[in-house]
Amino acid sequence: MIRNVLLKLLWLYQKFFTLIGFGSCRYYPSCSEFARLNFENNSISSAFYHSFTRILRCNQFFDGGIEYPLLDKLSCKPKEMGIDSIKYWLVPNKKNRFYIIKNFSYKG
Repeated sequence: MIRNVLLKLLWLYQKFFTLIGFGSCRYYPSCSEFARLNFENNSISSAFYHSFTRILRCNQFFDGGIEYPLLDKLSCKPKEMGIDSIKYWLVPNKKNRFYIIKNFSYKG
């Protein structure tokens, strides 16, 4: 319930308020997309922490670059394995965690 409300607020922000500062994020994916991926895949407390620290780093004192969100733990197993049914790719990290990368050919 709380997760869905937070995701709706992020959707509203991405839909209406990012037009004001288009292209101002120093990272890929953008900070709002990073937060959305975190809230969809991690616990709420972890998502808040990682999103907050990412927003604090999004300024002229940091270089920016590519930074994908990390998945804390796998919670469910995929049911279908078609290329169009996979929403995110999980790339292993050295610390038994996974980078979450969006599948652009997802049709869902």
